Amino acid sequence: MKNHGKKMIAPIVITIVFLLYLAVYITVLLLATDFSPVMILFAIPLFALGIGMIYVLKIRINEIRSGEEDDLSNY
Repeated sequence: MKNHGKKMIAPIVITIVFLLYLAVYITVLLLATDFSPVMILFAIPLFALGIGMIYVLKIRINEIRSGEEDDLSNY
């Protein structure tokens, strides 16, 4: 059985960096301006991006564990 740990490092690190960036951006967005309900409307898509990124990471980890990490080499 192959060791898939090294192949999972990059997607996890990229997801963590992206989520940290989104957290900082949302914090600055909500705290640097006068708080209003409109600002929440700007923050909602950013939260959706974060949730989507976590979902994609979960799918990618499942692909790596199942041995589909080299799909492009089949074409």
